[in-house]
Amino acid sequence: MSDYTIPGKSLGLLGALQKRFLLKLLVHKELRIRYRGSILGMLWSYAKPATQFIVFYVAIGQFMGMNRAIENYVVYMFAGVVVINYFSEIFNNATRSIVANAPLVKKIYLPRELFPMSAVWVAFVHFVPQVIILVIGALIYGWRPGLTSFAAIILGVLIVTIFALGIGFISGALNVMFRDAENFVELFLMVATWASPVLYKWQMVEGVFQGNLRWLWYFYQLNPITTAVELFHYGFWESTRGVSVTLPPNFVMWVGLTCVLSGILLWLGERTFRRLDGRFAQEL
Repeated sequence: MSDYTIPGKSLGLLGALQKRFLLKLLVHKELRIRYRGSILGMLWSYAKPATQFIVFYVAIGQFMGMNRAIENYVVYMFAGVVVINYFSEIFNNATRSIVANAPLVKKIYLPRELFPMSAVWVAFVHFVPQVIILVIGALIYGWRPGLTSFAAIILGVLIVTIFALGIGFISGALNVMFRDAENFVELFLMVATWASPVLYKWQMVEGVFQGNLRWLWYFYQLNPITTAVELFHYGFWESTRGVSVTLPPNFVMWVGLTCVLSGILLWLGERTFRRLDGRFAQEL
């Protein structure tokens, strides 16, 4: 009897990971829908970040003079933007994943965790071209990465993925019950870029949060997106020509804390998702 499970009962995230074929089908479906009727198809995944990189270089780096304030500013900024774009796509798509697949949820049973997980893979498919453009741009500025640079990049990707999937589980489940969740997510993503050192340096934040406001600096550093952005800065920007290492104080400690926090949020998100899973078909 141990080989059998109750029909319709979720086995959680680990159970969904065993359904790799279904996950692959969902990812292919999302990509086909995304590029249906498109002539260039997946080439848009390269055209958009390449255009974005050029615009940042000309408009912000040259016209606004940020290249004079921060060395190799376009690499610094684009490294952060790539992280924010990846996080935003996972969080946004995971929030809408159950509602967007309502016909499947109502008609057949399959592990519902597969829908937010497919959002991660679709986001990763679009993330890779952005990283390729970032690598090309960094090479132009003399990028010479070491093993620690690659380790920082991989760790940054893992932190963002786990963090975004964790809160995506929560928002995706809540969106079935309350469609206002989508609007809250959009508001959150509007400030995500400014809540991390993407357009500015961390020193500017530390200089403001002093005295009685010091706790805000610690709260800022505990943001997993902040840590991931700084890891990407270390991996890409600080390995370019003419840039010296300027990591925040106690950075290794903050990396460890944000890893733990992201893991806790993934656990809480999966638990919340499983608790509400049984109501999805009825609410939809």
